[in-house]
Amino acid sequence: MKESWSSLDNFEPNFRPLVVIELAKSTKDETREWLTRRISDKKANGGAQLLVKPLVTGDGDQNIYLVGASHFRLLLGAETVGLVKECTDNSMRTFTYSSRKTFKGFADDNQSFLTMAECQYIIKHELENLRAKDEKIIPGYPQAKLYPGKSIVRRLLTNGILIQIFPLHDQEELKKLRHTWYGRVKIGYQPLDEIRCYFGETIALYFGFLEYFTFALVPMAVIGIPYYVFAWEDYDKYVMFATFNLLWSTVILEVWKRLCAVMTYRWGTLLMKRQFEEPRPGFHGVLGVNPVTGREEPVYSSIRRQLRIYLVSLPFVCLCLYFSLYVMMIYFDLEQWALDYHKENESNFSSLMLFVPSIIYAIVIEIMNRIYRYAAEFLTSWENHRLESSYQNHLILKVLVFNFLNCFASLFYIAFVLFDMKLLRQSLATLLITSQILNQFAEAFLPYWLQKRHKKRMKKKMYSQKTDTDLSLVEQVNLEKEMGTYFGTFDDYLELFLQFGYVSLFSCVYPLAAVFAVLNNITEIYSDALKMCRVYKRPFAEPTANIGVWQLAFETMSVISVVTNCILIGMSPQVNALFPDSKMDLILTVAFVEHMLLAMKFVMAFVIPDKPRDIQIKLARLEFESLEALKQQVRTGKIRSSTEPLSSGEYSHLCL
Repeated sequence: MKESWSSLDNFEPNFRPLVVIELAKSTKDETREWLTRRISDKKANGGAQLLVKPLVTGDGDQNIYLVGASHFRLLLGAETVGLVKECTDNSMRTFTYSSRKTFKGFADDNQSFLTMAECQYIIKHELENLRAKDEKIIPGYPQAKLYPGKSIVRRLLTNGILIQIFPLHDQEELKKLRHTWYGRVKIGYQPLDEIRCYFGETIALYFGFLEYFTFALVPMAVIGIPYYVFAWEDYDKYVMFATFNLLWSTVILEVWKRLCAVMTYRWGTLLMKRQFEEPRPGFHGVLGVNPVTGREEPVYSSIRRQLRIYLVSLPFVCLCLYFSLYVMMIYFDLEQWALDYHKENESNFSSLMLFVPSIIYAIVIEIMNRIYRYAAEFLTSWENHRLESSYQNHLILKVLVFNFLNCFASLFYIAFVLFDMKLLRQSLATLLITSQILNQFAEAFLPYWLQKRHKKRMKKKMYSQKTDTDLSLVEQVNLEKEMGTYFGTFDDYLELFLQFGYVSLFSCVYPLAAVFAVLNNITEIYSDALKMCRVYKRPFAEPTANIGVWQLAFETMSVISVVTNCILIGMSPQVNALFPDSKMDLILTVAFVEHMLLAMKFVMAFVIPDKPRDIQIKLARLEFESLEALKQQVRTGKIRSSTEPLSSGEYSHLCL
């Protein structure tokens, strides 16, 4: 490109704050000056070349800084992070500043070409890639060691100097989004494109999946209602319902892949290249040289990590699983006590007492799941994974295994050990409904009430102080910095995963499971929207092309559902009547049908393409054009020799 980093001027007449940096109040002046200088310094000098301004509050502290960037700087940053935008010919291409005129909606004076979420993502990327050059320590903190290439922001976070970095809300845009999203009760699609522009692709994709999953549950709910009404005790009639369940669970996941590809192509994230992963902030080790990058960074023995996983984490998880089974057996003792009490008294009160053990057990399950989550996070952090993706994969595996056993072990025991279909139906209904009520209360309504109380106290405090700064901005920053932090979509996907298990594993016994799931998800859409807009700080946008490892988790659950439903069908009196003399023939027949259904499931997954045909053609065309452009550069001699070394700046850009 003709324009370079050196030509970028930090002066911006209309400063627009995008990101807030909060330092500890005890941070030394020399540290503040050094950090703000590094943020605003030119790229050639190792800075981020951003705009930074202290926020002066009523108490005179200057531990909060507002960060922004000029329009030109953001465009260069968009090229650095590899944003994909729509061109005038309706194709999607990676944005480059030199070809900016070919992109739809671009104009030199059009500040809205990049969404606010994209601008904040660019600033976050630049701050996280602000690296030490010749500094050995953070000024003012001799114990905070630095070395060339070390991320300054990560070091400040681990040493407690930097409290948090978060993006600011745009009050006007947020007000419009709230109105179209959940401001009025309506039956219709969510504004996913608007959600994506404001919160980013990861959040928008979760709400897209939640909406799709809710609509996908409707056929199960519609079919389940007459089965529940007209065949309450006749489990033989559930054979067809279970068969439909098996096909349904496969089709909806395959169709979702296609819809996901359409959305992420339109948003540009399907084409984004995977960035080079840096060590996560909590990673520690002995200073060494990374054999891939050649940079100095902490190095930790993989053997020590494996020992921690297999000698500490694995036994701990097994112990927790054993404790979960022990609690389950206590629950069955309570069930037996309630049943005996009902037989002795035969009253309305004793009838209600039959549901008490299941309700108590559902509450205990939720408490155990939350306590275990904290323990799993601590253990996974202690394992000292270098990359954030590795940390997340190990955490998800630990949590999924425990949650699956904790939530479904009692149902498997009732179905395949006790053979009590009536108790299975009662337990499934109680666990599903109780968990949904508890999750709605704990995740949305309680945090919203606490946040509303805190907001009132903060407003009174702000208006009692005199300040020369724009009160609305000071008030906004002080309110948002005290709001809770949204830690990602992990818990939201986990809730849907468990719900999918309740619906798919045993729904042939309790067909109303899908009905309650639909009702819960409708309220979940509104409560989660309220949570994102009113309860938590605005999260940074995170580009993503799919729902990641959760797709595999849902597909695994659907495979397990094939096995459980086939066994339930084989246990039905209707099927047993076909094999009056030989139980072995029944077992072999059920196993054969189960294998055939699994084969059909995998064939369907293979036959249904993950991406629609038009998306495949567009991706292939882009790949062809990229290869042709590369050949043209080789012919004109614009590509360096493979033996010619890269400069540090070029290498850094290549890693991105």
